[in-house]
Parts: sequence; C-alpha cells; structure tokens
Amino acid sequence: MAASNYYLQVTAGPSYDRSTHRLLNVNSTTPLFISQPHADINLSVKIQNYRGLPEGSPATSRYFSHPSHLNDQYSISFTLLPKQSIRGDNIIFGNDFDNPIRDRLPPGFNAAFKIVKWVIDPGLEGDAYSDTPYLYGPALSSLNILRVGERRGELPEWRDEEIAEEGGEERGKVPADAGARRRWFLREEERTNWVFESGRVYWGDFFNGYLDFNNFALRLPGFTLPIIKYLDMRQETLRPHKLRYVLKNRETGDVYFVVVFTMLRKDGRDGGDEGGFVSGSDDEAALVSGSDDEVVLVNGKGEKGGFVPREDDVD
Repeated sequence: MAASNYYLQVTAGPSYDRSTHRLLNVNSTTPLFISQPHADINLSVKIQNYRGLPEGSPATSRYFSHPSHLNDQYSISFTLLPKQSIRGDNIIFGNDFDNPIRDRLPPGFNAAFKIVKWVIDPGLEGDAYSDTPYLYGPALSSLNILRVGERRGELPEWRDEEIAEEGGEERGKVPADAGARRRWFLREEERTNWVFESGRVYWGDFFNGYLDFNNFALRLPGFTLPIIKYLDMRQETLRPHKLRYVLKNRETGDVYFVVVFTMLRKDGRDGGDEGGFVSGSDDEAALVSGSDDEVVLVNGKGEKGGFVPREDDVD
C-alpha cells in the first residue's frame, strides 16, 4: 500500500506503558511536560511536511527554516532536569521493540545499518534479530545537540523560537563543537567521567534528514530503503506499525521518556479506532486525546490516564 493510505500518529509519555502516553501535537510551539521520579522533561517533536494526526496539525515549523536545519526531516528535542545525578555512560537513546522484527527486516538492512553507523551515529549498537530488538547509542555521542544549562529548581520556560545550540556551562574539557563532542564521547572513559548533575538543566536535540516519516522511507547516501514496501499487510497480521524512541538509564532501567511513531491505516483495518488512537493489548492501550495545552504526566497516574493540569492552569 502507498504511504498516502496511512496516518502518522506520535505519542509520548514517561514510561513504556502506553496508558501513560498522550497524543503529541507535532510542530506545536508548546512542549509536552513530563514529571516523574527521575526527572522533569519538556519534550517536542517536529516533522517537516507533516500530514498526520491530530488533523489540522501544522505542516511544518519555523525550526526547519533555521539555517542549521534546512535539510532535516524531523527533530526530537527536549530539556531535562535530573532529580538524581546520573553517570554519563548510563544514559542511552535509541529504538527498541517488544516483539521480534527479523521477519520484517528488508533486504539490504545490514548494509543500511553500516551506513547509519558511518554517517549518522558511530556509537550505535544493537541487535535487530533478537526477540526484543534494540538499537541504542550513548546519549552523549548520539544526540546532535547537547547544551548544559544552569542549576535551578525547575525547567526554564520553553521558547520554541529559540533553536537549541551546542555549548553551555560546566563542560570541562569537552569540545564546544557538536561534532567534536560526539567523537569525544565515543570513548567510554570520557562518558564515565561525565555526570548529568541533579538540578542542572540539559538541552538535547536529535535530528537528521535521512528518515522520511511522510513517505516511510530511509534515505541514506547512495541508498534508499522504502520501508513501507516491506511491512506485513496480510489480513491475519494487520496491526499498527510503530517506531519507538526511548531515553533511559542502561544500568537501572529508569525511563526518562518514550516517543512512539505509529502508522495507522486510514481504512481502520489495523485496529486503530475512529479517532486514530490505538487500542487493544497492554502495549497498545487506548489513548486520551488532548488539546495543545501543556500537560503534566505524574508517575503514570492521575485522572484520564495520568494527565493532570499544571497548578497554575487551575482556576
């Protein structure tokens, strides 16, 4: 089936439990605010030429008109305020799956993975053929932008017009240039020496121009992989297809945030309901739609799936 037969839906939350997730308004100027025992986070997702849910979402963002992002297709950006200090080598970022995907990996996957490691992220490691596939990289070397902020008791106000840039305070010997910083932290010793400090704000941005979410294709130098061509569309196996990104602690298993990109068939034959929300098993729990307002997810609990308003939003 063609990409035009699908909706793209993006959801996010503080854990793998889909009941704690909220529909994320792509290209919104307002972030999703997540508060949980390990950290406070503001999270934003941008997709160029977006045609997904909720209907009426902005097709683009001023982010993509910035000179640094003219060729990028998407961005997952965030501010992070840890509530406990975390050793730098322990925070990882990447993709993982609950079920095997080896039977759906297209021809040329291994070649594509080598190109990804060469061009995008040399620190990426994983096993796409296991029963629980994963592709993770150390956040310190995987994130395109890392900015270190000041110590403070709460996250700063999100200013969507301000594009995160490399740099900041208290970086020690870490190079100021983003590319040099990423190469610096490919060395385990340097990652181990770094600490994400409790009460200090960190800005992160992950982006590239290679993954085209609108056409569901991976476009690498000299290599294009039309992902949609290899999806399993047999009637008995129809289900929403997902790509999940996670920021987590490899040592403790603590999850900081999870973002899920879901392809939903417009004819509804994959289990999506009328509103486009996934329903079904534990990892496909029903979602609660929401407005563009900032929300708080508190420990995955609270009313309507754990979404409660900020105190200053309550009359």
